Amino acid sequence: MSPVSSRAAETTAVTADPIATVLPGLLPEIARTASDRDRDRVLPRAELDLLAGAGLLAVTVPVEYGGHGLGIGSAAGLIAALAAVDPSLAQIPQSHFTFLDALARLAPPGLAEEVFGRVAGGARLANAQSERGGATAVDDATSVVRTARGLRLSGKKFYCTGAVLADLLAVRALGPDGGRVLVYLPAETEGVSILDDWDAVGQRTTASGTVEFDDVPVEPEQVVAFDELFERPSTYGARAQLLHAAVDAGLASGALAAGAEAAQRARPWFEAGVERAVDDPLLLASAGELELTVRAARALLDAAVRAIETAEVAGEPPELVAEASLATAAAKVAAGRAARHAGEALFDFGGTRAAAAASNLSRYWRDARTHTLHDPERWKLAHLGRWALAGTRPPAHGNI
Repeated sequence: MSPVSSRAAETTAVTADPIATVLPGLLPEIARTASDRDRDRVLPRAELDLLAGAGLLAVTVPVEYGGHGLGIGSAAGLIAALAAVDPSLAQIPQSHFTFLDALARLAPPGLAEEVFGRVAGGARLANAQSERGGATAVDDATSVVRTARGLRLSGKKFYCTGAVLADLLAVRALGPDGGRVLVYLPAETEGVSILDDWDAVGQRTTASGTVEFDDVPVEPEQVVAFDELFERPSTYGARAQLLHAAVDAGLASGALAAGAEAAQRARPWFEAGVERAVDDPLLLASAGELELTVRAARALLDAAVRAIETAEVAGEPPELVAEASLATAAAKVAAGRAARHAGEALFDFGGTRAAAAASNLSRYWRDARTHTLHDPERWKLAHLGRWALAGTRPPAHGNI
């Protein structure tokens, strides 16, 4: 049984679930300030402090390192709940949990104890993966090289979600021997510069930015072989994509709720012959279609969680890992469609006044359109189609 499978089997031994006991009390305050923070681009420092202080960023940290030892379904539930009130904030824990998962699978005991221990104490982990200028999004120029002074890390990363407010970074790079590695290091390490330069139309407060590494000293024990994750079938990629799907599914639920609230204030169209917009039969049909779309996305998200857990309990056999990836691909596409649909439809529910800048209802669509650019839905559909027509399992590259 793999380490991940073993942890899945031990889920019953975890401590009390703070997602059930603590998160509901935090969501109203997060929701209260979300629109203003988006409008003014105020990064969610206080909100992340709330989550970390409540132990919510340590829900997947193994119990032996001071965490709650909960599974990926709990992390997805946390992210979906956050996304319903603040999609930008919800995106930050995605990479945090994903690279904690990589740590659990790859790291030697000393590094695991160091990073997990810090996260259990409230530290935040952010990724530094993407680069510009390569032939594709997975090409890296950032590298770790051997020098007379030891290992040194140099390069430049973009779109580093959460990095501006992070305590720790997980950096994807080329290792001294040419393979891809992950380097786990404190964000304040000498030679690391984090720029608050994210300027997208949506997800404006994800604390993303450019991270530069200038001859950064690295200890050998901080470096793990990232390529090892893809040498055999595993649920690592499905887990990462599941959390992206959770952002979109939660966002869709939040946009639907905002649309319903806007409909309560809207005037009915004169041809409807009703006194309230919420009694307009055509509007009700549109709302029903959206409710169906959102419910389907949440159901597929739940199905993906079950498929991942089934694969892990069984020791990650290739056929069950493939099913987990396919189930997650379906959930990701459905959730992305639901998020974009809900972000657009809420304007129909609220009428012209919903377009007022003061309402900032555009943030749902802007966040949905920005986040669903993360990885192409067309390729997930292609892999689903290959499975449907030819029984071809999806590739194990970590993006499905």
